[in-house]
Amino acid sequence: MADTERTAPVEPVAPTVEEVARVQRRTVWVLSLGQVLGGLAFGATLSLGAVLAAELSGNDALSGLAAASITLGTALTAVPLAAIARRRGRRLSLTTGMAVALAGVGIVIAAVALAAFPLLLVGFAIIGAGQAANLQSRFAAADLATDASRGRDLSIVVWATTVGAVLGPNLVGPGEVLGDELGMPALTGPYLFTIAAQALAIVLYAVLMRPDPLLLAQRVVATTPAAGRAIARADRPVAARYAIFAVAAAHGTMVSIMAMTPVHLTHLTHADSDAATLSIIGLTISLHIAGMYALSPVFGILSDRVGRVPTILIGQALLAAALLTASFGQDSTIAVTVALVLLGLGWSASTVAGATLLVESSSEELRTRRQGISDFTMSIVGGAGAILAGALLGWIGYGGLALVVMVLVAASVLMAPLGWRASRRPATEAGSGG
Repeated sequence: MADTERTAPVEPVAPTVEEVARVQRRTVWVLSLGQVLGGLAFGATLSLGAVLAAELSGNDALSGLAAASITLGTALTAVPLAAIARRRGRRLSLTTGMAVALAGVGIVIAAVALAAFPLLLVGFAIIGAGQAANLQSRFAAADLATDASRGRDLSIVVWATTVGAVLGPNLVGPGEVLGDELGMPALTGPYLFTIAAQALAIVLYAVLMRPDPLLLAQRVVATTPAAGRAIARADRPVAARYAIFAVAAAHGTMVSIMAMTPVHLTHLTHADSDAATLSIIGLTISLHIAGMYALSPVFGILSDRVGRVPTILIGQALLAAALLTASFGQDSTIAVTVALVLLGLGWSASTVAGATLLVESSSEELRTRRQGISDFTMSIVGGAGAILAGALLGWIGYGGLALVVMVLVAASVLMAPLGWRASRRPATEAGSGG
């Protein structure tokens, strides 16, 4: 009898509301610091990608394949990392994504040493796993969040990306000096900072993300029905599908214009010196990145207070304003810069509110799967948008491209009533959709 008693299964202890709140605060802090490190690593990688691709291929026209490879790798690893999160928790998923990306950095350095262009593209594709982990972090911030703070918590983690995104490119110069001292292949020195940042992120997630927010959320839902309903509500598949569409459309809109802006500004400022042109491009892209991330907490709080779909519509209004400004002001560098800032703000509002809507419209069983699908769709649409935008730029110009992309904004607005009604309808659809 004693043996039987010793081996009897122990019922899981239901977490208290205070414990859940404490873990949520800790999780947001850990994820935010991880995003700083991840953004720093990715910023340095992206800054050098096009240069290395052009250098190894001997063809400037192939420089864009570096970013395309990263985007493809992000898309291909988004769903598998979400599956790992579902089965084993966010800690293993995020550390796996960062570890795979770390291996990708090693492959990139080896490719440069061997002057092997195909291997370089493979390395960049593998690095995409790190970007997939960074994208998943915003969903991890919402695992234990309630309706009152879900948008805010998610947006804080998105905002933390700003620090790394700004610092990363500025480490290229010091990294190259350090790489020369260590005898590394040319242009690979900055990846020392990438390696350090990703290694620190792995340690951060592995050591400090305890208890795991997703596994704790699953336990809360299973043992504490009242608290579980505040974390994961019944399924609303129509609202979830609208959220996925709105996020992907906003990302496609942003990438299509942003990717072509440096090319357009180069032609627009052809009378200036190369240094002046690069300064204008650098300032425009920096302000665009600030628009993407700096005000994300504002949009997160706004989505908590006025609603997810209304905030998505605010984002669409900002995107529409950006496209109209880019189209009718295409001959002015000031107008193009204003358009890029508006573009970043519209992307921020749409993606923060859209991701929040996706989380709360999905049952606990379907959340991570849909999150992986959303990140996959977002990456594919962004990559396709960048490719198609290049063709459209040569055909109808920058202004015409901006008007064509308006189709995505119009579609998101026209579908908004469907998403609004579905998000507010009593949840009787649980388990009816993926």
